[in-house]
Amino acid sequence: MWRSHAINLNEYHMNKHWFVLYTRSNCEKKVSEMLSKREIENYCPLNKVYRQWSDRKKIIDMPLFSSYVFVRVLEKDLSNIKSITSNIVNLVYWLGKPAVVKDEEIDNIKFFLNDYSNIKLEKRNVDVNEEVLIMRGSFYNQQGVVRAVKNNSVVVSLPSLGYSMIAEVPISNIKILNAEYEIEPTQYHSLSVC
Repeated sequence: MWRSHAINLNEYHMNKHWFVLYTRSNCEKKVSEMLSKREIENYCPLNKVYRQWSDRKKIIDMPLFSSYVFVRVLEKDLSNIKSITSNIVNLVYWLGKPAVVKDEEIDNIKFFLNDYSNIKLEKRNVDVNEEVLIMRGSFYNQQGVVRAVKNNSVVVSLPSLGYSMIAEVPISNIKILNAEYEIEPTQYHSLSVC
């Protein structure tokens, strides 16, 4: 009896996916707290942002994605979750279905926020260019595609949402795959990675 129960629990957890809830403006933290109180797995990525007032400077936690909270549930439970609070406006849809975010993308957001602060979001289309391998940092040994070269920043795309995160990373932290030339490791450049 216990064995079949354990198998059912494993199947239950394997069928859970990350979905995106669209919340009322400035209600992301409240929605996340409410979901947590009901023991519903959720994630509200918080960005450490530097704010300066006339008399002081302070680091505050602001939601990285305005009006978005990620929730990991079975798809059939989504309608019940929407009714938990009026601060949940709707689900985020992609191609007519609730948007599903890969576990790896949620993990990448967590790693990124752990290593960087004052992150800016950019809405971007995903293009196909040169493939790279991240050699150091949170995304060690992850492959990506160069999207743009800017001043000292790397852009990591989250295809499920169409967003990119930007942070400063030296070009020496990447290796271009199938490259016919070497990059000077002491130079710093900005690049966009998917």
